[in-house]
Amino acid sequence: MATINKKPKIVIFGDPSRINASEALQRFNGFAQDKADIIANCFGGSCTLDMLEKADYAVVFGGDGTILEAARMLASTSVPVIGVNLGRLGFLAEFSIGELEKIFERVTSDKSLIEKRMLLRVSLRRDKDVLDSAVAVNDVVINAGEPFRIIETQISVQDQQLAGCMSDGIIVSTPTGSTAYNLSAGGPILCNSLSAMVITPVSPHSLSFRPIVINATSNVKICPIRINEGTKISIDGRVWNKLSLDQCVEIERDQGCFSVVSNPLLSQWDTLAGKLNWAQKPRYKDISSDKK
Repeated sequence: MATINKKPKIVIFGDPSRINASEALQRFNGFAQDKADIIANCFGGSCTLDMLEKADYAVVFGGDGTILEAARMLASTSVPVIGVNLGRLGFLAEFSIGELEKIFERVTSDKSLIEKRMLLRVSLRRDKDVLDSAVAVNDVVINAGEPFRIIETQISVQDQQLAGCMSDGIIVSTPTGSTAYNLSAGGPILCNSLSAMVITPVSPHSLSFRPIVINATSNVKICPIRINEGTKISIDGRVWNKLSLDQCVEIERDQGCFSVVSNPLLSQWDTLAGKLNWAQKPRYKDISSDKK
């Protein structure tokens, strides 16, 4: 008896305000009509957890920001994300619409393409009370804020004092987020599969304060000593909470994970080289072409 291939159940996410997003969605719907069961359309909105848990995959149209939004909604599920890049860089959105159509069957059947990325759980505390908590895919950032004077914080790891930091802010990043704000601030690029987090100061008032990579099982606590009226905590590039002197930010690995489908036509290093010109050779002048 012939084996009947089961169609993958798909939920769709996207940002309708992004250029070409609606056209890409329409094209995908036509392509996937007889290849997948689209059980929910979260395009520009939200879906219930019940809907998401029934899916085999989530197809997200947009840039990395759109994928981060979807990832937070999917954090409590095991649904992997297939990112279709409609943005400029797209480290998480690895597929073009053409590539996805070309290898759709492999992408939705080859489980070895699914990467599980770690998440961070960030808590805002006052003494022993948890005032608020959230999940971060990329990073947790304490920003100096208005009136933009330098701030001073105390960083502890596993209840051991690591350093006092005078800076414009602090970034605590996952390996996934290491190519985001962390990289711009001079932090290292971490392999996506690492179980680690990196602490990177933003413009530190010290020549010797360099980023540090620590084990993901560590508990990081950042307590303010001197901050500004506008000092805030951001998660994945969005303001989450204001920080006051009687509060501390605690960061640790979240129990959930972010599952993303990697493009088999690319490696992580291809993405870095192609989108950031990473490790490219210097452009030497061809002296043979000089006119004498």
